[in-house]
Amino acid sequence: MLSDLIKIFSEDKVKEKKFYFEILIDKINLFSSVKKLKDNKKLLFDQLIDITAIDYPTKSSRFEVVYIFLSMVYNKRVILKAYLEEEEEIESITSVFKSANWFERECFDLFGIKFNNHPDLRKILTDYNFEGYPLRKDFPLTGHTEVRYDDLEKKVVYEPVKLAQEYRNFDYLSPWEGISNTLEGDDKAKKNDDEG
Repeated sequence: MLSDLIKIFSEDKVKEKKFYFEILIDKINLFSSVKKLKDNKKLLFDQLIDITAIDYPTKSSRFEVVYIFLSMVYNKRVILKAYLEEEEEIESITSVFKSANWFERECFDLFGIKFNNHPDLRKILTDYNFEGYPLRKDFPLTGHTEVRYDDLEKKVVYEPVKLAQEYRNFDYLSPWEGISNTLEGDDKAKKNDDEG
């Protein structure tokens, strides 16, 4: 199978791992590469397992889009990887694999990656009023807004995030230095020490 993959992709792009093959492709060739993997009788990667992304905010090609395919006939897996800059788009593969619809919408919703020619590219996991992309590394852990149900207004209310705890400045002293080691309510242990 490795030789068949090398015929389609160049030898320097295909890496054989212990349980799968990894192929680095150019985003422009994604659609044709996926078609070849599915239609080639010596490969038959006919199951799309997942599409996801990895965010590298400091790199010029910020996103690594990862496609995982399975050949049921040959019991082999292949991982395709393509790199995108922040505002770049990549071709949708929903016309080849119908299951790509959900995965591409998920990547759009959580990372902000746009897929050209997708039949229904809209949010799927976050609310329509949600700001930002929660799986990007630069997204704040607290988010931008919080949602709660207001009993007085009898509706869902969106408010800016307010941190309930004040900022604390830790002195980073050793916990064994300067801190008394007495437990409140441990009077019984103190009496036993005095008697013994």
